[in-house]
Amino acid sequence: MKNGKPAQGLAQEVGQKFHCDNCQANVTDGVRINCSHCPEFDLCTTCFSQGVELGSHKNDHPYRVVTRNHFSIYTEDWTADEELLLIDGLRQFGMGNWKDAAEHIGTKTKEQCEQHYLDVYVASSTWPLPADEIKPALPPPKKQSIKVLSSQPSNHEIAGYMPGRLEFETEWENDAEQVVKDMVITDDDTPEEQELKLTVLRIYNHKLDRRADRKQFIFDRGLLDYRKNQTKYPKEERELLTKTKVFAQMQTKADYDEFTTGLLNEHSLRQRIAQLQEWRRQGITTLKDGAQYEVERSQRLSRRSTTQRDMKNSYAWS
Repeated sequence: MKNGKPAQGLAQEVGQKFHCDNCQANVTDGVRINCSHCPEFDLCTTCFSQGVELGSHKNDHPYRVVTRNHFSIYTEDWTADEELLLIDGLRQFGMGNWKDAAEHIGTKTKEQCEQHYLDVYVASSTWPLPADEIKPALPPPKKQSIKVLSSQPSNHEIAGYMPGRLEFETEWENDAEQVVKDMVITDDDTPEEQELKLTVLRIYNHKLDRRADRKQFIFDRGLLDYRKNQTKYPKEERELLTKTKVFAQMQTKADYDEFTTGLLNEHSLRQRIAQLQEWRRQGITTLKDGAQYEVERSQRLSRRSTTQRDMKNSYAWS
């Protein structure tokens, strides 16, 4: 239900008021439910949720949710609601009836209504359409190269990690909250009781600090990508890196990476030296012959493995 209210200069009240047709609550500045079947029939959200039926209105009628539109469309000083009320007022009272149109809007004078209509609608370069001076759209969000870990089994293999919450199903000192969950500090506590409770809280805070340090260590070292860490290096190198993890807490990430890189390089050099020494013992003097030797050696090992497997199977059948 709506009714008009005359404007006095730049009135602060909107000229068109809306009330709930059932409880008569003012829904002008709030959310109202407008029936698409019954003319000028509005309900507040409370009555609508209760399924109110009034007169010819039934609760199964089609409806639309109407809210206040305080954003601007064509000019900064006219909101979307005021634009709609201006057009609706001119449609009801006739073109050029700026006084009644201003009273219909309630926040503009007749001079403002006339000037706005002439500037935006009549003097538009796209007449009879309004001036195409709509505010530019918001700029598209910047693309961020942040890797989002999804809740998939590959991430949950690390102690039940939940990437959406940056937490683990089982945290470090997981039962730390048990000693403080029922603690209450009151004015009736004796000094000894207060000191005891404060000591317990200090112990609890220390556990939280250690929990945060260990969690940050996992994040900084990239230990959440379990599969990547397992497949990045060959088996021998992974075993070597596993032995060096004891030094990780005593070094920064940069120092630890430099340390492990040096060990892996040393491991690779030792393997290469051993290979070249093997070639020398076999009388190989060129890299081409060495590569051919490695191919034939691999083939021999493969045939030997196949022969041993066949012999084992024949013994099993006999």
